Amino acid sequence: MKKRLGRLETQFFAYIQMRKLRVLKPGDIASALELSPDQERNLFSRLAMAGMIARVQRGLYLVPERLPLGGKWSPDQTLVIKTLMDAYKGGYQVCGPNAFNRYGFDEQVPVRIYAYNNCLSGERNVGAVSLSLIKVDEKRLGDTEEFKTAEGLTIVYSSRIRTLVDAVYDWSRFNSLPRAYGWIKNELNSGRIDAKNLINLTLRYGDTGTIRRIALLLDMEGTEESLLKRLQRQLKPTTSLIPWIPLRPKRGRINRRWGVTLNE
Repeated sequence: MKKRLGRLETQFFAYIQMRKLRVLKPGDIASALELSPDQERNLFSRLAMAGMIARVQRGLYLVPERLPLGGKWSPDQTLVIKTLMDAYKGGYQVCGPNAFNRYGFDEQVPVRIYAYNNCLSGERNVGAVSLSLIKVDEKRLGDTEEFKTAEGLTIVYSSRIRTLVDAVYDWSRFNSLPRAYGWIKNELNSGRIDAKNLINLTLRYGDTGTIRRIALLLDMEGTEESLLKRLQRQLKPTTSLIPWIPLRPKRGRINRRWGVTLNE
């Protein structure tokens, strides 16, 4: 980390603060500071290496509104995901462990931010922010809620019910079964969600395994038969069984209607 700012770095931070810039690309400051493209690129690189600005990707940087004491800076999670998705003109929604925590299903605060999106896949670090980017088909994006941060930025999350469906659908990625069954039961019993809307989103965003597991849960919770039949109509007859809890031995009572082994 740089302990003292040189003349050029001082000019850089004075300029971006005066212009209220938060995102920088090649060419944004070269003319104002009388820099060649190579000099501008080297300045960005030095400041990023020093932790004074954050590199989002090649040719795209985030800068602080004001340099903090000590000089080290890392951007807010919301600013990172918004800047990255804006750069690709992509859609996204924060999901998984972050959504579990936001809606009060899980008290654990994730160290990463998980996001379904339609343009990028893989792990990425921007400053101190760690991202798990999960590329999905455009049709799997949707049913979201927007929240305002203290800084006035808007971040998009999967909705409460969509988060529960994904906890069953994407259980292997999020390590969310069997916990998700308890979350769904609590949400139904408290009236925060209803079976009809849960079924709608299960049919829209779930796969066969998701439908079978959620149908069995709703059946055990006494959901009315007309709603259960909506789920049943989407399932093809089969003799194969799936486990209620995927990572446990496949031994237990068998529910033939939904083709699930209750290996509790």
